[in-house]
Amino acid sequence: MNKMSTLVVVGSQWGDEGKGKVIDLLTEKVDMIVRYQGGSNAGHTVVKEGKQFIFHLIPSGILHQGKKCFIGSGVVVEPQLLLQEIEDLRKKGIEVEDNLFIDYKTHLVLPYHKILDEIKEEWRGKDKIGTTKRGIGPAYIDKVARSGIRMADLIEEKTLVEKLGTNLKEKNEIFNKLYNREEVSEEEQEKLITEYLEYGRIFKKYLVDVSLRLNQAIEEGKKVLFEGAQGTLLDIDHGTYPYVTSSNSIAGGACTGTGIGPTKIDGVLGVAKAYTTRVGSGPFPTELKDELGEYLRQKGGEFGATTGRPRRCGWFDAVVVKYAIRINSMDRLVLTKIDVLSNLDKVKICTSYKYKGETIEEFPPYLEVLQNCVPVYEEMEGWKVDVSRVTKYEDLPEPLKAYIKRIEEILKTKVVIVSLGPERNQTIIREKIFK
Repeated sequence: MNKMSTLVVVGSQWGDEGKGKVIDLLTEKVDMIVRYQGGSNAGHTVVKEGKQFIFHLIPSGILHQGKKCFIGSGVVVEPQLLLQEIEDLRKKGIEVEDNLFIDYKTHLVLPYHKILDEIKEEWRGKDKIGTTKRGIGPAYIDKVARSGIRMADLIEEKTLVEKLGTNLKEKNEIFNKLYNREEVSEEEQEKLITEYLEYGRIFKKYLVDVSLRLNQAIEEGKKVLFEGAQGTLLDIDHGTYPYVTSSNSIAGGACTGTGIGPTKIDGVLGVAKAYTTRVGSGPFPTELKDELGEYLRQKGGEFGATTGRPRRCGWFDAVVVKYAIRINSMDRLVLTKIDVLSNLDKVKICTSYKYKGETIEEFPPYLEVLQNCVPVYEEMEGWKVDVSRVTKYEDLPEPLKAYIKRIEEILKTKVVIVSLGPERNQTIIREKIFK
């Protein structure tokens, strides 16, 4: 693309692809960074000058002085965690107050959402989805049911008291009659109202109309970066349902979650690991349940940034990423954690699936097929050298360059950035994103 003003960065697998580092890297070239969906169940890890920063709600672009960061209406926010995240950044010398903005329409995660999340997961028994139990799903349920509480409601005491009263009455019926759990007492309700009115006073200075701000900025020629949480295969509509998140993590969610039109998006950059991981339950065709899978987990530090849960690991699944490219209209790719595959004799790429004797080249819409298909692999020579400090693409070992080229051929999409480790300087940029 000749002109690039707005870009959506999307995970092309099951999340945890390294989007935080990519956002941090690209932030230097943009004016605004916007989070458009998800909640504190997401975790973006960024390493800056040897310090590790883990973001759950605030865009990782906040690490760059003077960059404006926005939380859009498609996000659900737990005020206590957001406040904690702000305080943690301040302690590390990162200025937040003048650079963070939150949409008035952003919905809240309340304590009863977390209780419901935990109860429902327990009740699923062996069919657990693998929720983080952060209350994200129940908060989105209330949003869709038109009974959610939004940031703007924290400013008006009368509105907050009425909405909380109605919601708690309903939730108490659910706790008592459906799950045989203790109700929220009147005293607890009063404490909740007092606590959330205080949050209203704290966050009032951050509240803006994000849609208005972004559209004005785009008209002025400002560069805007949109960041999603999770990955394409966890999208509520297009992921491996029901083992998904509760919002639209695909590029289209950037429009609904911030209030800008689709014609304002100039490009979509996909992020993929050089192998594949996923957290929690659900189908995973290329999963390695052996010593090699454990090797990738340990070498890649594959433990959830939010929960610490071990991630399941497997070979690169081109069927999955090809599907993500189609769903998101991705025009370029970032390939991360290539260094983790170093020192292996052979590496594999899944190019298709086999199901009941039939070859499947496109991602199947049926869970039954995905759970029982067998991956078809293309085996390639590994690279038995440490590449974590290589700075030029031409200096990468030939087998690695062949691996990247083969991925590009299968996906018909160029890998424009190669990440060789968590640090900013462990990155090879083959094509500039923002001119």
